[in-house]
Amino acid sequence: MPIQPMKTEAVRALDDLAIPYTLRRFKATALSAEEAALALGAPLAAIVKTLVLRGDRTGVLRVCVGGTKRLSLKKLAQASGNKRVDLVPVADLRRLTGYLRGGVSPLGGRTKHPVYCDVSVLGVARVFVNGGMRGLQLELEAEALIRATGAIVVEVGEDV
Repeated sequence: MPIQPMKTEAVRALDDLAIPYTLRRFKATALSAEEAALALGAPLAAIVKTLVLRGDRTGVLRVCVGGTKRLSLKKLAQASGNKRVDLVPVADLRRLTGYLRGGVSPLGGRTKHPVYCDVSVLGVARVFVNGGMRGLQLELEAEALIRATGAIVVEVGEDV
């Protein structure tokens, strides 16, 4: 008997938009992009990290950055019309997004937030993005991720 797919808010968001994806699962203790890449047998550049920040002018926003990059707060602030952006405290993630640390997805969630996506994400044809819970990744085309999230593509990543 086949295993039923996990129906998280992120999965439902893709289903509602009829965007094709593959669910990939791995040991839920892996929280870093490096651990996820190793567990999935994927290149680090294909792993998309989702971060939740708060801008001083715009409020909460989500940002997608490729696994080989780190987020530049300065570039994000400028691109999003803020003077300053700060990471949201881990304790606030569930209340703001409906997701726990290690399970934050740019898709679905409790509240719709603006999504910014670093150009590095488009450098890979197929990417892996969190599926809404630890150990669950959605593999899909990078362009489909941009479409599904309505992301604004900007250069906010820096080499690690």
